[in-house]
Amino acid sequence: MRLVVATWNVNSVRLRLSLIERFVALHAPDVLCLQETKCSDDSFPHSDFVRLGFEHIALNGQKGWHGVAVASRQPFAEVSRAYFCGRDDSRHLAVTLGSDAGLAKPLTIHNFYIPAGGDEPDPAINDKFAHKLAFLDELKDSPVCRDAAAGARSLLVGDLNIAPLEHDVWNHRQLLDVVSHTPVEVEKLGALQRAGGWIDVMRGFVPEPAKLYTWWSYRSPDWAAADKGRRLDHVWASPALVRTAREMTIVREARGWQRPSDHVPVVAGFDL
Repeated sequence: MRLVVATWNVNSVRLRLSLIERFVALHAPDVLCLQETKCSDDSFPHSDFVRLGFEHIALNGQKGWHGVAVASRQPFAEVSRAYFCGRDDSRHLAVTLGSDAGLAKPLTIHNFYIPAGGDEPDPAINDKFAHKLAFLDELKDSPVCRDAAAGARSLLVGDLNIAPLEHDVWNHRQLLDVVSHTPVEVEKLGALQRAGGWIDVMRGFVPEPAKLYTWWSYRSPDWAAADKGRRLDHVWASPALVRTAREMTIVREARGWQRPSDHVPVVAGFDL
């Protein structure tokens, strides 16, 4: 069966609800993974998502900050949440789809919002950057990666807040000292990817040296003309899902919608 999975940092689910409706009408994902929902679970617009066809919703939110959600047209066999660095800060949510969703073998989708890391790329003086690096280290050694490496059918999606490759940013040299593209972040994300044997689905469709962005700063007066983007949002597949990806779209036009998020959706389809 074809399963279409979308990931999007919406930067407030309630504020972007009309944009989510527009996106769903255009791309009709089976599973929608959201980051930075910025609301507690009891404030999530549950009925609006049911109206859009997502009868199954899993949440890990908190008031005003962070938060992840998964909305699905298919039922969940399991829902779980992992916490890193001793903090309950709503950055991970995993759902497993099984036989009730029409799958012969279960599939687990991990939805992540990795810490942004602040502005100063020095963990000695910036606690936010230290937190980001520690989060990456813990995730590398977690069951998320161990299970993927051991043969689990897994997807890891979300706002990983790192643009790892030279052509994932508008100017590699200028951004080497900018949080999200520093060598230490890139190295730790690479170690995390290797630990799980994760396949970079997006770059499988658009190999380097093509530029590939999912985020454009609000600070740019004309984001499209300047095109100073970064690829902060990712779709990874475990080795058990090799060669199952059939399509991938970055919905760039969503950055130009009224009152947009600074991130745009990424959509990937898999034959499972």
